[in-house]
Amino acid sequence: MNLPLMFTRVLFFILSVFFITTYMIGITIGDVKINAFIGVVIGAVFAFILYGFDILFRKFNLRSFNIAVVGLFIGYLMGQALVLILKTILDISQASFIISPQGIEIIKIILFLFGLYLGTIMTLKASDELYISIPFVKFSQISQKKKDIVVDGSVFTDARIIDLAASSILDHHLVIPRFIIKELYAQAEMGDETTKAKAKKCLDTLKKLEELPSLSLRFNDTDFPEIKDLGSKIIRLARLLDANVLTSDLSKVETSAIEEIRIINLHTLSNALKPLMQAGEHITIKIQRYGKEPRQGVGYLEDGTMVVVNGGGDFIGEIIEVQVLSVKHTSSGRMIFCNAIDGEEYTEYEDENEY
Repeated sequence: MNLPLMFTRVLFFILSVFFITTYMIGITIGDVKINAFIGVVIGAVFAFILYGFDILFRKFNLRSFNIAVVGLFIGYLMGQALVLILKTILDISQASFIISPQGIEIIKIILFLFGLYLGTIMTLKASDELYISIPFVKFSQISQKKKDIVVDGSVFTDARIIDLAASSILDHHLVIPRFIIKELYAQAEMGDETTKAKAKKCLDTLKKLEELPSLSLRFNDTDFPEIKDLGSKIIRLARLLDANVLTSDLSKVETSAIEEIRIINLHTLSNALKPLMQAGEHITIKIQRYGKEPRQGVGYLEDGTMVVVNGGGDFIGEIIEVQVLSVKHTSSGRMIFCNAIDGEEYTEYEDENEY
């Protein structure tokens, strides 16, 4: 349970009920007890409306909030300026005698709302051009922004992160939370032998990452003392920074679906970069139907990839061993061309569009 958040909600509930009830009691019309009851009801309803807005804006991060606030402020100034210009024009031209007072007020409202809307929208769209010194705010255009990547502690147990970081694809985008480092040092000093060895390995990996000249690691000091679970802290920090999370822990994927945070899994990334098949590799495949050419057979891998086997037409319905000739990428997906091991030697069939 988040105690500070619960305390804030209870405080605002009490304040809402207190102020509205006090106002209703001060009304001289009607019975005091009835007015007090109405005040309590209205105050409670208003407090629950506030809770509703809390839930509605739960995933609205601090950076976007600050940009919106600055936009509203600039829009307010623009709206006031337009209203002031209109008032000056009316005073100089004496046009107020032509336009009724109600019409003038409507024009003022329209100009103010126009300026407020225009200022807010322009600020949101051109936020990358603003350089305002506000703590924890980095203005950048959302549509062109490349998100930072918060590193989960499980990544440091996998040495492949060093090769990935050395490829320059993560330069200037890795964010290391300080609470992860503190936890690793605590485990290296007070854990059992297995935990100590694992923590020391993680710290060695971190040290090697720091030594990469172009990586430019960034360390974040933000902590959430009310949250004990490190995984929840990582998700909370990623939401605060509007960043993605790099992890090698598969359980984080389910958490991200709930929190709407994008997870980059190191194992999934590694599997995606593996070649599907290599020329000369032997695989087993079930021949399911005939191909377009004589004696050709067609089978399918578990992921649906089509395998065209020269000489496989003699083995319909059988599982045979084949040798990979090549892998082709087509508009409909990937295709693998093979030779049947027990059959004759064939050359590669080039016209994959027939399939």
